[in-house]
Amino acid sequence: MANGDASALDDPVGASLRGHHAHLARRLGKAATYQPGVATFCAVSADPDDQEWADLARLLGRGEVADLFSCAAVPPQDWEPVFALEGRQMIWNGGRPEPDSGVVELGGDSVPEMLDLVGRAKPGPFWRRTRELGTYLGVRENGRLVTMAGERLRPAGHTEISAVCTAPEARGRGYAARLVRALVARVLARGERPFLHVAEANTGAIALYERLGFETRKPVTFRGFRTP
Repeated sequence: MANGDASALDDPVGASLRGHHAHLARRLGKAATYQPGVATFCAVSADPDDQEWADLARLLGRGEVADLFSCAAVPPQDWEPVFALEGRQMIWNGGRPEPDSGVVELGGDSVPEMLDLVGRAKPGPFWRRTRELGTYLGVRENGRLVTMAGERLRPAGHTEISAVCTAPEARGRGYAARLVRALVARVLARGERPFLHVAEANTGAIALYERLGFETRKPVTFRGFRTP
């Protein structure tokens, strides 16, 4: 089992933007976010002051959504709440799966079909440059991409598994579990520990992840606000 400092998971967006994803970051003062088309997640310090919120607003632009992910900091009152979703953070506590040679790695030329699959399967946020965050794997049937999953946040010693989705016509065939195991094997092979986030209402996914070897680390609330 790979063992990193799990405290990095308390601020997975900020830790990623300061570390493995620094080349994909935009910054102003202490505020940070990803480059357009990569991800919408934002990061501020644990106790941001008015200047930091002003910097984030300037970084994003007027009337834009600040996706604070699981950050608990509360923005000023003139920031309009957009969404709040209860979820949980889960971390790998299983064995070491065998590599799967039957899955395919999805490169830049796969982005159009990845976006098409996301549109049909609706796993959550995925943009035209999200693939740059890490490795994405897929399964094709008759040449058509029907399942994918990949790596997203990369706080020190950890890799988040995300965008796990299957086309409606291909569900029930074990593809999602197969891809998650394949990604877990890759993450563990480089000495990191897999983790993921899931909406609390998605009980089917939670049960699947528990069967595969993930356990709940903590509850989280995903929140977004519109800049003034």
